[in-house]
Amino acid sequence: MPTDGIELGESHIVMARKNLNIGLVGYGFMARTHSNAYLQAPRFFDVPYQPILKAVCGRNADRAKGFAETWGYQSVETDWRTLVQRRDIDLIDIASPNDTHAEIAIAAAKAGKMVLCEKPLGRTAAEASAMTDAVEAANVPNMVWYNYRRVPAVVLLKQLLDEGRFGRIFHYRSKFLQDWTISKDLPQGGEGLWRLDLSVAGSGVTGDLLAHNIDMALWLNGPITEVTAMTETFVKERKHTLTGNVEPVGIDDASAFLCRFANGSLATFEATRYARGHKALFTLEVNGEHASAGWDLHDLHRLQYFDHRDESRLRGWKSVHITDSDHPYMKHWWVPGLQIGYEHTFIHQIADFLQAIGKNEKISPSFADGLATEYVTDAVLKSAKTKQWEKVLA
Repeated sequence: MPTDGIELGESHIVMARKNLNIGLVGYGFMARTHSNAYLQAPRFFDVPYQPILKAVCGRNADRAKGFAETWGYQSVETDWRTLVQRRDIDLIDIASPNDTHAEIAIAAAKAGKMVLCEKPLGRTAAEASAMTDAVEAANVPNMVWYNYRRVPAVVLLKQLLDEGRFGRIFHYRSKFLQDWTISKDLPQGGEGLWRLDLSVAGSGVTGDLLAHNIDMALWLNGPITEVTAMTETFVKERKHTLTGNVEPVGIDDASAFLCRFANGSLATFEATRYARGHKALFTLEVNGEHASAGWDLHDLHRLQYFDHRDESRLRGWKSVHITDSDHPYMKHWWVPGLQIGYEHTFIHQIADFLQAIGKNEKISPSFADGLATEYVTDAVLKSAKTKQWEKVLA
C-alpha cells in the first residue's frame, strides 16, 4: 500500500508526481496527438510530473467543448489571452495554425508559462527569433514538437553516429513526399486548408514538410552552411474558402535544394505535395567513410544499416528490427518483436520533456533549435528567388 508518497509499481518504485496543468491552444489533428501524449506518458514512463488537462482553447466554443469532453479537459476557453493569463495553468501548448504561434508563445513566456509549440516555430526566422528571445529572457522551459526525433530507429541512428561508427560523413539525403494538393479544384484557406494560404502558413512544403527533414538533419549531421534551391507552385490560383474569390497561390507546392554541412558533407533535400501515390514518404540516408544507414517513415520501426568493416563474405545491408528492450525507448512498451507507431513519438517527446524539467535540464528540440531550422528554410526560399547559393545564418 502507498506510504509516504511512494507508490509500488509492478516492478519498480515510482515517486509521487507533481501536477503540471496544461493549457492547449487548438483542437485539430495535432491537438489530438499532444493530448494523447499527455495522457499516455505517465502510464508508461517514470516521470516526475503528472500532466493535468486543465483547459483547451479554440475559437469555436462548441468544437472546443466537444474536444474537451473527448480528451478529458476540465475547462474551455475561446480566447488564448485568457488562457495565458490563468494562474492555474503551468504550460501553454500551441497546436494552432502557424500565424498564431509567435503572438501566443511570446505572451505565454512573458506570463512565466512553460511553452511548447508545433512546428514550424514561426512563419519566418524573424518570428522564430522573437519567440526564442522571449522564452530565453523569461527563462522558461520550451520545446518544439519535431516528433520524428523520437522514433526509436532514428534515435539509434543518432547513437551510432555519435559513437563514430560512420567515420567521416560524405553524403546526407532526405525527402518528404505527399500528393494531397494535386487537384486544381482544391480551395485554399480556412480551417482545413490554411496550409495553402501563404499569410497563415508562411510557406508551403518548405516550412511544412522540409522543416522536419531539416531539423532531423541538423540533429544528426550538424549545421548547414549554405544552400541552393528551387521551388514551384504548380497551381497558380485557387478559390479562397473564406472570401469565395479566386486568388493567387503564394505557397510553394514543391521544394528541392542542395546544401553543404559544416562537417564538409553534401546533401540533397526534396519535398512536394505532387508525388502521386505518396501520402507521407519521409526518408533519409547517411553515407560515411565506414558505414551507411537509411530510414523510412513507412517502415519506421526498421533501420537499414551497412558496415564496410564486416567480413567480406557476409557484408551487406542489414534490416534491424527496432523492438528489443536495449533499443531506444522500447523497454517501456511491449515484448520484443511487437511494434509501436506514429503516436508513440509524441509520447516519447513529452516523457523526455517531463523528465528534463524534473532535473532542471534543457530539452531539445528547443526554440533555439527550431530557430536554426528556420534559418535554413529562409535561406532555401531566398535562394529559390535569387537563383544563387545563399549562406545560412548561424
